Formats: sequence, structure tokens, C-alpha cells
Amino acid sequence: MSSAQPLDTVRLSVDVMGGDHGPSVTLPACRSFLDRYPKAELILVGTETALAAARAWPRTTCVVATEVVTMDDPVEVALRKKRDSSMRVAITQVKAVPAEEGVATERSSTGPVAPAAHACVSAGNTGALMAVARYVLKTLDGIDRPAIATVMPTQADGYTTVLDLGANVDCSAEHLLQFALMGSALVTATQGKPQPTVGLLNIGEEAIKGSEVIKEAAERLRAAHAAGHLNFHGNVEGNDIYKGTTDVVVCDGFVGNVLLKTSEGLAAMLSQFIKQEFTRNAYSKLAALVALPVLNHFKRRVDHRRYNGAALLGLRGLVFKSHGSADAYAFEHALRRAHDAARNQLLQRVEAGIAAAVAQAAAASVAASAAVNEAVTAAAPAAASAE
Repeated sequence: MSSAQPLDTVRLSVDVMGGDHGPSVTLPACRSFLDRYPKAELILVGTETALAAARAWPRTTCVVATEVVTMDDPVEVALRKKRDSSMRVAITQVKAVPAEEGVATERSSTGPVAPAAHACVSAGNTGALMAVARYVLKTLDGIDRPAIATVMPTQADGYTTVLDLGANVDCSAEHLLQFALMGSALVTATQGKPQPTVGLLNIGEEAIKGSEVIKEAAERLRAAHAAGHLNFHGNVEGNDIYKGTTDVVVCDGFVGNVLLKTSEGLAAMLSQFIKQEFTRNAYSKLAALVALPVLNHFKRRVDHRRYNGAALLGLRGLVFKSHGSADAYAFEHALRRAHDAARNQLLQRVEAGIAAAVAQAAAASVAASAAVNEAVTAAAPAAASAE
């Protein structure tokens, strides 16, 4: 992985209009974020009216957009018709393009144009965000499909990073390898772990289990482990995610999205069960009063807002997706996650990891071709004498 040095100042672009609540949530979250991170800067993108309250904020630039992508807008509308949406303009801030294209950028001493922001955060429509981000930013060399990654809590009060969570329903073994490399880079950048462990989600730990795609993916992951590109633990099962068996768990988007929604539903159900039991009668209410510190700690540990902020990995720019229903507390956590990833050069780490894996695959292909040629050359004299 890349050993890029952390950035001193991180600039985030924010889609102020995105999500179920828009500026009523995003603006208070942004203000709190600025207070917490005195070296951070924000580029706020929204309508003229929405941005009025933030004009005088320190370390803040306001960029006006005339359109808004709603939560129920089809992808085609967001991509083709709303070209001046707050979502698209915010994403454009992290694209490195020539200045004549009209993007607010900074020109370096060597001539290339750097993007205005290091990462973008939006609570908007997930499908539209992924489509627009992929169209505007394009994918990194060596990446076939971007993936959505987020963290889930573990029993040890830590995190397991899981991807893909819905961007890709059908995945090949090569896609799963790419997800593993990107997930490893994400954990290294955001959690400071130089060699995060990677698990491949399966129906059992044994190598003989799983579909043919999973078995092939495991072989590729073992080869990448042997080459030193990642730290592959092996197959893991669903319960390993919450045990914290590995730092990263890789799966296809269909399985990942079902896993995510099931986990959120289970957490909500358990919280509701506890509330019902402690409010059943006067005695249980008294017990709840005694247990209040424990209950508050439990509530904090399972609070999904603390884990808000999913990374869209594999693009030529950092984009983070907040839950559309996020409140200010949750949206600020998405801002923090984007800040940490940008500060620790996540994009460069992903590029380095993918480049190394591509080079490994090319070398293996050359070696295989050479072996075939040698075999053909060795067999030629025997075939000639036989004739």
C-alpha cells in the first residue's frame, strides 16, 4: 500500500440539499464539524436560499446549484436532466479537470489542475449518487466496478468494514479481489491498520464450500496474500462480522445489501424489545431507572448513527454516502469519516494496491504464456521425429 503522508488541511464538498431533510440537517452538522476540526474546510453546494445562512462561516466556500435531485428521482433524471443539481456540482468539486471546464480548482506548480475538494459527502438518492459519481469521476485503472463500503459494530466495540453493500448484484471473482484491495486500503486509511485482515463471506469456513465464483475468488485472494498485496484470513461466516474475526469482509452486492438491511432491522427490533420490557409495569419502570446508565451505554453501542458514512470506492475521487434519513449527529459522522479517509490519502492507497495487483496478474499471465511456449517448443522435436 502507498505510504502517502497525511494531509494537513482537508477540504470537503457537501451536497447541502441531499437527504430526507436537506439543509435543516446538513447545515447544523457542517457547522458542528467545522468547530470540531479547526483545520478542515468546506465547500457547501446548494440553492441560493439554503446557503444564505452559511455565507459568513469561517473556512467555508458556498457554490450555488439551481437544481436538486430528490430521493425518488430516477437515475436517468439525475444523470441526464438535472445537470446543475447540488449532487452533481458537489461531486464535480473532487474531479481533477482543466480549469477551462469551469470547475473551481487549484493549479499546481507543475501544471496539472488539482480538484477543489478532497472528498464529497451527500445524503442523496443512492442510485443517483453512484450513477452520477461514476459518470463524472470515472473508475480507477484496474477497477471494473465501484463498490459501497461501510462499517458494522463488533462485540469488542470495534468495527468490521463490509463491501459491497448493493452497488453490484452479480460479481466475478476478479471483482471480489478488487473489493478486498479497496476495503483494505479504506481500513488502513481510516483506522490506521497497516495490514488489515480480509475475510471472504461464505456459507462455511472450509475451502470446499461456496459457489464456483466464491472458490475462484478465494484462490485469487490467496495468491494476492502470497504476493503481499493483502492479508487474507480465509472464508468467514455471517456471525464473524459481529465477532470482529477480520477487519474487512468481502461479498457481492446482493448478499451485502440483504446483510445490511437485516442488521439494521435486528438492531431496531432488539432496542424496541428492551423498551417494551422496561415499560411493561411499574416494577419494570423502576428497574429501568436503576439500569439507566447501562441502557444508555447499550443504546450508544447499537446506535446506527455512529456508523453513518459509506464510501463509494473505485472512483477517481472520494465520495461518501450518508443515510438519507440521517439527523445532524449522523451526518456529522459521515463528514468525519470522509475527512479521515481524505486526510490519510485513501485514493492514493487504493490506486497503489490495485496497480500492484494488476502488475501481479500481468506477470502471472506472462509466466503462464512462457510456460506454454516452452512446452510447445519442447514437444516440437518429438512430434517431428514421430512423423
